[in-house]
Amino acid sequence: MSHDHDPVPVTARAGGPLKGRVRVPGDKSISHRAMIFGLLAVGETRVSGLLEGEDVLRTAAAARALGAIVHHDGPGAWRVQGVGVSGLRQPEAVLDFGNAGTGSRLMMGVCGAHPITTTFDGDASLRKRPMRRILDPLELMGTVVVSQEDGGRVPLTLRGPKEAIPIVYRTPVASAQIKSAVLLAGLAAPGETSVIETEATRDHTEKMLSHFGAEVTVTPEGTHGRRIVLKGQPELQAAPIVVPADPSSAAFPLVAGLIVPGSDILLESVMTNPLRSGLLTTLIEMGADITVEREANEGGETVADLRVRGSQLRGVTVPPERAPAMIDEYPVLAVAAAFATGTTRMRGLQELRVKESDRLAAVEAGLRAAGVSCAIEGDDLIVEGSGGAPVRGGGPVATHLDHRIAMSFLVMGLATREPVTVDDGLMIATSFPSFAALMNGLGGRIE
Repeated sequence: MSHDHDPVPVTARAGGPLKGRVRVPGDKSISHRAMIFGLLAVGETRVSGLLEGEDVLRTAAAARALGAIVHHDGPGAWRVQGVGVSGLRQPEAVLDFGNAGTGSRLMMGVCGAHPITTTFDGDASLRKRPMRRILDPLELMGTVVVSQEDGGRVPLTLRGPKEAIPIVYRTPVASAQIKSAVLLAGLAAPGETSVIETEATRDHTEKMLSHFGAEVTVTPEGTHGRRIVLKGQPELQAAPIVVPADPSSAAFPLVAGLIVPGSDILLESVMTNPLRSGLLTTLIEMGADITVEREANEGGETVADLRVRGSQLRGVTVPPERAPAMIDEYPVLAVAAAFATGTTRMRGLQELRVKESDRLAAVEAGLRAAGVSCAIEGDDLIVEGSGGAPVRGGGPVATHLDHRIAMSFLVMGLATREPVTVDDGLMIATSFPSFAALMNGLGGRIE
């Protein structure tokens, strides 16, 4: 099992305006959950539009190892024959999740509540990411952590109880992964499992629980929070899933269209779930020329076509309570801020320190390498914009095995005076395998 690779530098350089109409790959969060719910349902779940990046394929492989029959019928089209909530099989080998933080954490919730023993591992980046925040509630539900690396990191081994214990759990940080792991574990517990979050996070798990027939209620909690109550031990029934275009992937051509002068692009069927649309809200506040040309519903999620044109942006202050709705988009927002007029302050970004890399530090270092004035104050990132002039560019930018850092700075390179090189682009395949081809199809120069 390999956890390293030889780096593959990638360079982006400025060219003409970006033009065209594209659909970015399917949403990663929903794609992971489609495989997991397909595993836990009775019958055959048909999935269309699945993101076929490495992260999701690792979750598909784990579903197979746990007893599901998984068929690939063509681009984006999959069928999953599930085993039911109580039917998980003991895997014969380690579940290697590569770089997939979401897949590994959600599957820990699934496996940790069942009477099987499972070992989780991943690549060098995943081995650095904290899992204790998932293990703490699972231990309250009866899971035994047989072994773990320092700080609850992978590789780690879980042994589930004969019957999981239902709990009421208040999440210590705003995290859809913690919430989802507890709810997925709660499927195996009798009675009701409740999760309380003080800041509402993306709600794909709750929607998918209902879609597959579970009894789940969501009520407001405090000013910005929610209480989610799940009735345990349901028989989930297979249900079709249409995966909408991923707003976190759409963020890259979206920002590129704003910062490359004269651009005019249309992004098709982008998910506009309000708990995922913080970047859109922020860019519009900054003066972005973004119009909604069509709204629809796909698989229980709202989607829209977004028309994006080159824009003169202005600096804003992004409030900390918006972070859960755009946590993966801050690196590319920082790139947009570098081209704005005035100062952009992004507040309350402590969660960025525990993503695929310390994204806060990585973004600051990348901006500085490209000649952008910026600073970190506590958990805030402050970016001084160029006033609309091209940023210098340069590099190389250290990606720290983080796909979003790599793509963000390649987007920057499409509008800088000098080319921008990232030290490694191989990990982009974890979430957006067609990134360079899609951007180049719009007129970008990434190679």
